Amino acid sequence: MIDTTVPHSARIWNYWLGGRDNYEVDRVAGERYRSVFPGVVEVARASRGFLLRTVRHLAGPVGIRQFLDIGTGLPGAENVHDTAQDIAPDTRVVYVDNDPLVIAHARALLAVGPPGVTDFLRADLHDPDAILRGAARTLDLSRPVALVLSGVLGHVGTYEEARSIVGRLLAGLPAGSHLTLNDGGSGAGCGRFEAAQRAYNDSGAAPYHLRTREEIAGFFTGLDLIDPGVVSCPRWRPGPDGDPAATGDLDVFGGVGRKP
Repeated sequence: MIDTTVPHSARIWNYWLGGRDNYEVDRVAGERYRSVFPGVVEVARASRGFLLRTVRHLAGPVGIRQFLDIGTGLPGAENVHDTAQDIAPDTRVVYVDNDPLVIAHARALLAVGPPGVTDFLRADLHDPDAILRGAARTLDLSRPVALVLSGVLGHVGTYEEARSIVGRLLAGLPAGSHLTLNDGGSGAGCGRFEAAQRAYNDSGAAPYHLRTREEIAGFFTGLDLIDPGVVSCPRWRPGPDGDPAATGDLDVFGGVGRKP
């Protein structure tokens, strides 16, 4: 059942990105957040731009043909499977989420796609073993996989648990697999972001925890980081025309690492 009385992060994110899959409660919460931290829309767009650039890199020059996108959120105009399969049509993608609205949209999206190439798994981020078992129905986990964790680990209450989840997921993937990860950050000089997030967390919605660039870099421990490392998302390999969302540093950090 979809609760339309409490704001939901995926629907608010959809609103900030210009989508229509949201409710009045989400729009109110989104505007309240933006009134404290106007730059949040730039952060959302930069996060999305980073995700798609890293997918293009992994499906293109790196040659990854399997993607596991956990906490996928609501579909956008361009998604992981659209981006990867445009480069290599045989790419297999598994989306993972446990939100009823996301699930409903995913089923509609996948109903028009090629069978067996893109799948959706209803599972919880806090249960990596169940995610890996379910993903194995579509992906060959003996071959390299791109693990996508975009804007989702902030929903894990403690940093130690978030590190554990990432480690357990990577442990189930073979050498040559890659992690692309980004999350909203703190400590880059914008206290308004932190203030807006505290107010949101106090609203009764599912809380989201901002982490420093150094903490986000910690998720890549044991991996070989791809240049330029863990950076503000607009600075991760912007295209020839730059990132359409923003330039310079924003309080959202990400990187890509390879499992040796």
